[in-house]
Amino acid sequence: MREISLAEVESLVRTEVGVSEWITVDQPTIDMFADATHDHQFIHVDEARAAAESPFGGTIAHGFLTLSLLSAMNFDCVPKIREQTMGINYGFDRVRFMSPVKSGSRIRGRFTLADTRFRGAGMLMTTYEVTVEIENEKKPALTATWITIVQFDPKDRPEGV
Repeated sequence: MREISLAEVESLVRTEVGVSEWITVDQPTIDMFADATHDHQFIHVDEARAAAESPFGGTIAHGFLTLSLLSAMNFDCVPKIREQTMGINYGFDRVRFMSPVKSGSRIRGRFTLADTRFRGAGMLMTTYEVTVEIENEKKPALTATWITIVQFDPKDRPEGV
């Protein structure tokens, strides 16, 4: 994994900072997510009924499953900040589920660093524009604006910022 310093982060604003490896979203993963969230709607867990009654031709992943995989995608490809002691998920300003992820599909994330700003002595807020692509599909699974906080020791803060 690529590492950068706090001093380098600002120079990456408005650039694509990472593209994750492909993740296969298979039926066992969808079923485990359904169990964890108590969302057993047939379009996610009943392969025969989803094939017969849904417009998708089979089961699809929960949108929130796709969204939750952003953490793994981020860890896979976004450069680690050398001085970071902890990362915190701050939330999303916008999430749009654009296209269903069919069971067995592969997805990956593209991360563009949209903005950064220091908050307090030991925190850097980062905003990413994220697109989750579906392999061999033109339309993405989702787009989102994701805000995270990088915590670091205040003594490591670059001079002048």
